[in-house]
Amino acid sequence: MKIINSFNGHFGFLSNFSPHSFVDLKGVEWKTVEHFYQAAKTNDFKQKIVIAEADTPGKAKRFGQEVDLIKDWNRKKISVMYRALKMKFDQNPDIKKKLKSTFAYKLVESNYWHDNYWGNCFCDKCDKIRGQNYLGNILMIVRDGYTK
Repeated sequence: MKIINSFNGHFGFLSNFSPHSFVDLKGVEWKTVEHFYQAAKTNDFKQKIVIAEADTPGKAKRFGQEVDLIKDWNRKKISVMYRALKMKFDQNPDIKKKLKSTFAYKLVESNYWHDNYWGNCFCDKCDKIRGQNYLGNILMIVRDGYTK
């Protein structure tokens, strides 16, 4: 099977940092999936606001690493990511079409920052570790829902 293993450039729309906003079920607009995901980690309203107002998804991610985590976050985070990606692609028809066009490819969030949970790190330190690629897998689940 062919693989897309870089979520930048032509395939940057697959990244959680891509500038494709969406509105959640509460009517809140989110700049990126990263903003939504990081804010979902906490019930502290002030911390959510700081994340939501972050200038960049990178800042949102850094702020999200400092929050008071909700109970059972590790059990909930995959479903939060699925919901975020589903909203992103449902509400942005241009990238929904692009996602559907990847149907013949396996999506792998390759990286070099040692993230073997959401993706697969390809650095020398991680070369013997097989990444779980949850982000790529969730993207493929969302995509499959559009192609049925």
